[in-house]
Amino acid sequence: MDTIQNDPLSILIVGVGGQGTILASRILAGVVLRKGYDVKVSEIHGMAQRGGSVVTQVRFGSKVASPIIAQGQADIILGFEKLETLRWLPYARRNATVLYNTQSINPMPVVTGAAVYPPDAEDRIQSEFPQAVPIDALSLAQKCGAAKAVNVVLLGLLSRFLSIEEDVWLDILRETVPERLLDVNNAAFQAGRNGLLV
Repeated sequence: MDTIQNDPLSILIVGVGGQGTILASRILAGVVLRKGYDVKVSEIHGMAQRGGSVVTQVRFGSKVASPIIAQGQADIILGFEKLETLRWLPYARRNATVLYNTQSINPMPVVTGAAVYPPDAEDRIQSEFPQAVPIDALSLAQKCGAAKAVNVVLLGLLSRFLSIEEDVWLDILRETVPERLLDVNNAAFQAGRNGLLV
């Protein structure tokens, strides 16, 4: 088992329903389990299955007592959508790694006209975390052959910040996704991992 920066390491995965955040967290959990870590996962679903907020807390290390990440304690935030990333920034440590998809998906209050999507969401993320890493995961996923592979693009990006061998990620990916979708997902993982940033 490799050493990790913080033990346990706390990763918050945030997005909206339909983006594949749950599958991403399961792949991540499989990867760290394969490396011999103790891992705990907690999923929080919003009001709507599609379009509602979905948050997964993944903690792993030599021994993990609880899956819950307290405010100000996330080592990494992996944001599948800009507004969700901004909304969950209070959970990040001061020196946390923030990785986020530049995609905007209107939440229900915006769809119904009760609220306005903040046009400065990305500026606010960068203002609070100047080292935050943006990625146009949707465009990369589409170039790989499937918009739904956004989650795997983001896992590829995340893999650059965890000292776990690429082969382990690819093995778990192969065991998790249907065989007919494997080529697209492998390409999506490589697109995220190889630093094709906006």
